[in-house]
Amino acid sequence: MKKLGLLILFCLQFSCNSQVEKKINGISFVSSRDKVTQKNIAPILAINANAASVMPFGFIRDVNEPDLIYNSDRQWFGERRDGIKHYVDILHKNKMSIMLKPQIWIRDGKFTGTLEMKTEEHWQKFEKKYSDFILTYAALAEEVNVDIFCIGTELEKFVLHRPDFWSQLITDVKKVYKGKLTYAANWDEYPRVPFWKSIDYVGVDAYFPLSKEQHPTVDQLKAGWQPHKKALKQMSNTLNKPILFTEYGYRSMDFTGEKPWLVDRNQTKVNLEAQSNATKAILEMFWAEDWFAGGYVWKWFIDHDKVGGEDDNRFTPQNKPAELVLKQYYGFK
Repeated sequence: MKKLGLLILFCLQFSCNSQVEKKINGISFVSSRDKVTQKNIAPILAINANAASVMPFGFIRDVNEPDLIYNSDRQWFGERRDGIKHYVDILHKNKMSIMLKPQIWIRDGKFTGTLEMKTEEHWQKFEKKYSDFILTYAALAEEVNVDIFCIGTELEKFVLHRPDFWSQLITDVKKVYKGKLTYAANWDEYPRVPFWKSIDYVGVDAYFPLSKEQHPTVDQLKAGWQPHKKALKQMSNTLNKPILFTEYGYRSMDFTGEKPWLVDRNQTKVNLEAQSNATKAILEMFWAEDWFAGGYVWKWFIDHDKVGGEDDNRFTPQNKPAELVLKQYYGFK
């Protein structure tokens, strides 16, 4: 009965606040080699999602390498401009809002937050490449009328060391794209981003540590959220801007709330309930708040029937109990 009461309260709060601003109930749509069809979109609609993040990629060899490769014929279809346009077109036909979120991939999956050039010459070369990369997709964002454009993802050292570049980049993006802007800051980076006042959403990749329990309960995870939620609300109030979870999600494994950012190939025991509990906790903690815009769950593959499932300890909620949690909460009106 207690859980039912909390759910009813959540529904009432969500309904009330949804009248203020429609929540972004989003998925992070993973780039693929292939084009998509309505068959690939149907499972997204089935969980009541109303938004998708689509992600073109640029590639770098190492954290000190200034050369950025993007929109190349050697990339997968969904990683380059023509693929992104195709994805956006079919998602728009299904009345979904879109965030276009260009991202960098560093060889071997090295963390983009450590990207840092060693010389001024290399910084300038890299900045030119990055500006061209972002402006290419900002122009596409305007062309296909996406709702939100993200100017970068988890680039802490680049942001902190080169603030003048980012100020100019924002100015240049606004010349070609007239929609709303965000930046996807890592969970421990967002308080130090210097340019929030110049863009529309405080974007956060919400992999906050919440619990060291092997099998965390919803209540334990919500308790772990308390200090982070307080800080996020304070940031929103100070800047008078909504918080947007540009990514959020949990792996379906033991200790999922301890280090939610882990993207390694560890074989930690599958724990579907832990992922489900963590998904419930974040939705119940944030989606009813009027200062919170919504978010995009990480991550959603186009071949729904072939991914996720009971033996998978990765992030995707597909074919797991967490998918039903999303369907339930994303379905609140």
